[in-house]
Order: sequence, then C-alpha cells, then structure tokens
Amino acid sequence: MGISNLFVAGGIVMWPLLAFSVLGFALIIERVAFWWRINNRQERIVREALNFYRRNNVVNTLNKLKQNADLPLARIFLSALELEEATPEEFRLALESEAQAEIPLLKRFNNIFDTIISLAPLLGLLGTVLGLISSFASLQLGDVGGTKTAGVSAGISEALVSTASGLVVAIFILMFSNTFRGLYQRQIALIQEYGGHLELLYRRRYEGERSYASTR
Repeated sequence: MGISNLFVAGGIVMWPLLAFSVLGFALIIERVAFWWRINNRQERIVREALNFYRRNNVVNTLNKLKQNADLPLARIFLSALELEEATPEEFRLALESEAQAEIPLLKRFNNIFDTIISLAPLLGLLGTVLGLISSFASLQLGDVGGTKTAGVSAGISEALVSTASGLVVAIFILMFSNTFRGLYQRQIALIQEYGGHLELLYRRRYEGERSYASTR
C-alpha cells in the first residue's frame, strides 16, 4: 500500500497526523542541535572558567564565559560574576535567579511534544471510528453474508490504518521527548553542581578579601 493509498484509507484525520509528524520532526531536529551543542562544549568551558577563577584570574574567567555566552551555564555564571562588590548572599541569589530564567529554554517545546503524544492516538482512533461508521452505513441488513460484506471487511481493515498511524507518530515523538527530559534533568544537576562550586570559590575569595582588609 503506497503513501497515497494510506492517506485515502486513513481518511481525513491523516492530514492532522501528517502535520503533527512534520511539526514534531522539525522540533526534534532543533532540540537535537541544541543539546548537542551544550553537551559537546559546556562542561569543558565551565571547568576552564572555574580553573581561571580558582587562580584568581577573574579577567580570563569573564572572557572565557563571554566567548561562550550561548551556553546556559556560561550565562548563569556571568550574571553573578558581573555583579559589583556582591555579598555571598547576593551572589547566590544571582545564580539562582538566572538558573530559573534558563529553565524555559531547557524545557522548550516539551508542552508541544506532550500535546502531540496525547492527541495523535486519539486522532487515529477517531479516524478508525469514522471509517467503521462509513463502512457499516453502506451495509444493509439483507446484505449480511452477501457480496457487500467483503467490502465492509476491507473497509474495517483500511479504517485501522489511522489508528496505526496515530500510534506510530505518538511513539516516535515519545522516544525523543523522554530523551530530552533526561537531558534536562542532567542539565539541572550540572547547574546545581557547578553553581555550588562557583559559589564556594566566591565565598572564599570574598572572605579572604575581607580578612585582608581588616588586618590593614
């Protein structure tokens, strides 16, 4: 059965299912590129920035982060490090605020994926029900066991195409959606881990400067 025949067999619901599959595929490509860029560079860049900051080389730390400002953790670190004479509490609040601001970007398109996963099987089922109604509507009581019965059986078989198509779309989107959720959870853990490292380094540096100032 060719693609055109599948669309004819599935009925009108095949068009929204096609739209869902095209939309889902486009968003999956965007998310794959997004997470590939982050996973390929971010940890290395952040570790280098932390090493610079650990050696009190603030200028190189800021330059490294600004050169990679397309990464979430780099933006989070910059928002705190660019504060002037911030207390450790203010520094921590800046980290937390920027981390919260990054969450919508990390969870982008999750609602659309959930909508497609929920609606695609329902649209497939709707197509099957409409196909069954159409098949049985053409069958009269006196035709049972006659030649038209074979046509109804073929119609039922074709009507199930929409259900199968809806399930295929939902399963395909679900696999990638769950993968993106796992990457999001890992990213949140990294933000907490490296954010904690930076906060600790800043607190030590701040207290060292205070101690040095008090002894002069």
